[in-house]
Amino acid sequence: MMFIIPSFILSYQVTSHVSSISNIFVHDGAIGSSPKCDVKVRLISDSPSAMLSLSHMLWETPTRAVSQDSCPLTVYVATSISSGIGESIGLGSKENDGFIAADIERSSLILCGKAFSDSNTTKEALAALSGPVIFARGGLPLSARLLVSGDSVVLLFAPKRTFKSCRDLLVPSDAGVILSSKGLAFLFQTGGSNLFKLPASVFLASSDSSGVIPSVSKLSPGQAAYHFLAGYQNGKFIPAYNKGTWSIDPLELAKVFLSKLKDDQISSYLFNVNGGENNVNGKDFAKVVQSTLSENIPPFQAKSGGDLEEKYKSFLLSKFPDLPEEFSF
Repeated sequence: MMFIIPSFILSYQVTSHVSSISNIFVHDGAIGSSPKCDVKVRLISDSPSAMLSLSHMLWETPTRAVSQDSCPLTVYVATSISSGIGESIGLGSKENDGFIAADIERSSLILCGKAFSDSNTTKEALAALSGPVIFARGGLPLSARLLVSGDSVVLLFAPKRTFKSCRDLLVPSDAGVILSSKGLAFLFQTGGSNLFKLPASVFLASSDSSGVIPSVSKLSPGQAAYHFLAGYQNGKFIPAYNKGTWSIDPLELAKVFLSKLKDDQISSYLFNVNGGENNVNGKDFAKVVQSTLSENIPPFQAKSGGDLEEKYKSFLLSKFPDLPEEFSF
C-alpha cells in the first residue's frame, strides 16, 4: 500500500537507518525510455536482492546523469528497518510487513520492509512522482497500452481487465507510456523496443450497456479529449483512465492530449465494450481495433434514449468546472 504523507520524520528515520548499514547498494537509472523527457532516479538500498529487483524496472542512464539532472528522484529501500516503524508514524500495525511512502517535497520514495516486492505498486508510486517532471519536460504520461498492426502503432485506453486476455497482442507496457512530439516511450523497462513512432490512431474503450454509445465510432479531437477525461465504465468515471494517484490534473492532461491529436493529425475512435468484462474480452477488442484501421467508420452519434450525456456533463463539470468549449460529448 502506498501513502502520500508529510514524511520528514519517516525520511529522517529511514536515511539514518540506511546510513548506519555497513554495506549500501546504489544504482542510477531513469523513468522513461526517451532521454528528452525522462526522469533520473537514484536507488539506495540496504539489500542486494531489493536493488536487483528494482533496478530491472529502470532504463539505463549515463554515468553522473542523476547528479546533473535538475529534478532527480531518490528511492530509499529499507528492508531491515524495524517492523514497527509504520506504527510509530501513525500508519498502524497492519503495515508492519512493509509500506511505500512518497515524500513529495523531497522528491523521494521510501520503501520499507517487503514493500519492494510489490512491483505494481512500486511502479504506480514512481509513475505518480515522476509524472509532473515528465509533463513539464514536454511528455504526456498516459495510462495506456500499445498495439502494433503492420506499420501502424495504435494507442489504446481501456480498463486493465480488458487487456488481460490479449497480452500477447500488445507491446508490454503495463505501467503506462509517454506521448511526446518525438513519438511513444515507456515509463519502465519492457524487455523489448524502447521507442515507437507517433500513433496512427487512438482507441478509447467505454462500457455502456444502455445502448447510447455505438459499438465503434470515429471521434473528433474535442470528443476524444472529452471521452478521455471521462473514462466512462458502466456507471463509473475513471478520469484519464487512471485509477491510481493523480499527480497531474486530469483536465490538464486532456488539454495537452487534445493538442497532440490536432497537431499530429491522429485519428480517434470510441469502442463500446457494451456492458463490462463478460461481454467483450481483450482479444475481441484487439480484433476490432485491427479491422477498424482498414474500414470507413462513421462519426460518433449517440443513440436516442437514456440520460448518459447528461451524466457525463454533470460529473465532469462537478470535477472540472472550467471545461474548454471544444470538449464535447
